[in-house]
Amino acid sequence: MRILFMGTPEFAVSSLRRMVEDGHTVCGVFTQPDKPKNRGHKLAFSPVKEYALSENLPVYQPLKLRDGGALELVRELAPELIVVAAYGKLLPEDILNVPPCGSINVHSSLLPKYRGAAPINWAILNGETETGVSIMYMAKELDAGDVILQKSTPIGAEEDAQSLTARLAEIGAEALSEAVAALANGTASRTPQDGSRQTYASMLSREMSPVDWSRSAHEIACQVRGLVPWPCASTNVIGGEMMKLYAVRETGERTAARPGAIAAAGKQGIDVACGDGRLLRILELQAQGGKRMTAAAYLLGHPIQC
Repeated sequence: MRILFMGTPEFAVSSLRRMVEDGHTVCGVFTQPDKPKNRGHKLAFSPVKEYALSENLPVYQPLKLRDGGALELVRELAPELIVVAAYGKLLPEDILNVPPCGSINVHSSLLPKYRGAAPINWAILNGETETGVSIMYMAKELDAGDVILQKSTPIGAEEDAQSLTARLAEIGAEALSEAVAALANGTASRTPQDGSRQTYASMLSREMSPVDWSRSAHEIACQVRGLVPWPCASTNVIGGEMMKLYAVRETGERTAARPGAIAAAGKQGIDVACGDGRLLRILELQAQGGKRMTAAAYLLGHPIQC
């Protein structure tokens, strides 16, 4: 099938790679414009652009999609199908309607739950034990199109958003492969979403970072896992210094200490009391201006008296 692919981050690379490996003709790749990176502000390619160039695929980076130029380009490329995976731009209807087989999206949730920008993060933040990927027809309303197929997977008890994203990228690529094959042979199904069951996964912000230790150990653990790698949960209970939290563990142990108090600190980590009377163990952290490290390594240079 002749496919125009649209995507930007690492998550989308797995789907693009699978289209290439499946033997489809990728007539073009749309991705976000290059952006300044690090202190030198050197322009950096998106992961999708890097992979596309390595496969000699034509890359396009339109600044706007509603000025007529992008529509003309899509018509010139004449795709049978548009495939979108975390592109980062909303597609106008006139572009969606160009391919005879339509436009489909690889969305990292079990729709209609978690429509929106950060479905993986919010599934973890809300304590979900299962998530998945939906392949759907794209519609005018955000993430509201009919579903072709879905694949589900359990969320690990200590799995963070970064590792779950990597897993869902591979699951999404497999689901996409099946969906495109079904579209090609005319067997693809269309299941309308139940709008009454929809939930929305808004963009993340730094305001979500501070940990409120009056919450339960499980809720805080979900916050930490759900905000990796950005913006990360943060706290100043360790020596009064604000630091990011990257990994924690629910110990199940009870404590009479007040919420936010450090109950123990050693080779296993730093145990902090939570609002439900249980301990949460900090395993990995990053002090301001420092590097990400284990709590045990941090304690070597910053001993804590409990």
